[in-house]
Amino acid sequence: MKARRDVFQAIADPTRRAIIGLLAKQTQTLNTVAENFNMSQPAVSKHMRILTECGLVVIVKQGRERHCSANFQALEEVARWAEQYRSFWNARLDTLENLLNEED
Repeated sequence: MKARRDVFQAIADPTRRAIIGLLAKQTQTLNTVAENFNMSQPAVSKHMRILTECGLVVIVKQGRERHCSANFQALEEVARWAEQYRSFWNARLDTLENLLNEED
């Protein structure tokens, strides 16, 4: 069985983040997605394969077209990971604000 790609790998690439952003607005065909990027169709297909392997994009074949949509549930892992740092940075920024206020 092939190992599933990591969500963090997928969002590390700016093109893949742009694809997710594009599909966040509306479902599009694979060709429509490719038209938004200055790269070959095979290059876009490779990005789409990575996004589907990690569950960020779902592709449904309808007739001869393949419709792509974003799956935001797959981003929950990223949100949980980032959340653990929110309190740390909030505390650091509060400390900085207090220091700046003391200088005034």
